[in-house]
Parts: sequence; C-alpha cells; structure tokens
Amino acid sequence: MRILLTNDDSIHADGFRVLEEIAHTLSDDVWSVAPETDRSGLAHSLTQLEPLRVRKYGDKRYSVTGTPADCVIVGVRDLLPEPPDLILSGVNSGANIADDIIYSGTIGGTIEGTLFGVPSIALSQHYDFVDGERVFNWDISRKNAPAIIRKLLSLPRKEGVFYNINFPNCRDEELQAVRVVSQGKRAHGYQVEQRLDGRKFPYYWIHSVHDMAEYEVGSDAEALALKAPSVSALRIDMTDYETNHSLVSLFGS
Repeated sequence: MRILLTNDDSIHADGFRVLEEIAHTLSDDVWSVAPETDRSGLAHSLTQLEPLRVRKYGDKRYSVTGTPADCVIVGVRDLLPEPPDLILSGVNSGANIADDIIYSGTIGGTIEGTLFGVPSIALSQHYDFVDGERVFNWDISRKNAPAIIRKLLSLPRKEGVFYNINFPNCRDEELQAVRVVSQGKRAHGYQVEQRLDGRKFPYYWIHSVHDMAEYEVGSDAEALALKAPSVSALRIDMTDYETNHSLVSLFGS
C-alpha cells in the first residue's frame, strides 16, 4: 500500500512526525509531501497566482511552498511514481471539529485526495493550554490511530466520502472507546482585534474565542469532552437534497 502524507502545520511540525510514525506501521511505502511553512486555516485553497517550489528532505520526503491541497496535487501528479492507495492528513495541532472543519487545511488535504478518488483520512490531536503553552499527549494519536485507520480501510470505498478522526488530550488510562459522531455546531467564535504598528497605523488580527463547554449530544465536540476519539464520515457533495425538493416545488423543475 502506497501512502501519501500531508498536513497544514508544515513538514517540520511535531504532529507530522507522529503521522509518519503512524503511516510506517501500515506500510513501508510512505511518501511525505507537506507545506514548507504553516498553512493552517487555508481550507481547500489552491496556489494559482505564484509558482510553487519543492524541496527534497530525503527519500520520499518533500516540502511544497503551498497549501495542503497543493501538496496533494504535486504529490499525485508529479512526485509519486504511481497514485497513492491512501492519503493521510495531519496529525493536526488542535482538534478539527464542528465549524472548524470548514476552515481546516488538514481537511482540505483530504478533500483534494477524495477528488482524486483516493481514500483519504484527516487526523487531529486536541491539546490543552498550561501556563500559556500548548500541551499534547501525542501518544494518544500515535498508539490509537493505526487500528482506527485499518478498520476504516476495511469498509467498502464510497465515492466522494472521506473520514475525520479527532483524538482527545488526556492520559492514556483516561481514554474512552471510539465514538462515531456527527459534525457539531458552535456559535461563531472569531473576533477581530485592532492594534497599532510602530508608525501608529492600524492592523488587525482575527483570532478564535471558541468555547468547548457547550456541545451537541452525539457530536465530535462531545466526544472530545468525554475523552473519546471521534470518527465521522464527511462528503464532498454539499447539496441539501431535502431543500432541493422544496426548490423544485417553488420553480417547477
């Protein structure tokens, strides 16, 4: 099995090294094609207004000066000798749940893989802030991801569908059983902060103020709160078929 790896935190990220370890438990034919720098929050965007540069870090290991979707395209179309059998994106620094899925570059990598017709899985690791620092138990992802991936690969492939896995940040002994979940919903959590530069001109930061205290029953957010890995099936087709039926009645065709 040939596996292509990407992420949005960059090829230098701790979570990407964890993903490489995970992939090597599944296959010896592992290719890493990840962004040169952090590309978080770029969703399924493509770089089309400037050239992409590729740097080789070793055997089957490359960085691209672009987005996760760029990395998948460059990997599949140019760097790999044959298309991959599986694409893994992550392990993201922080959960990709609820509305975060829309913004996630990690998810963007799996969307691009799905468009290529390749089974694709996103993996993310929640963290806690302690004294202003992000604190991870990467072992939760490292130890539990391979078995979950193997189970997902045992399913018949469904066109246009990919998987999203999130791991809670907890001690090994606190970890609960895997939960199959729906995409949660949270109040819009992005705010704009205005600051002044050295010349007293304003500039802006968009920052997140998401509250994990509220979540829907059966959602990805609830699973993390209960210290359980979550698995959800997502799809490329965003058509709301129920509403479409109403539109047919409205427009007559």
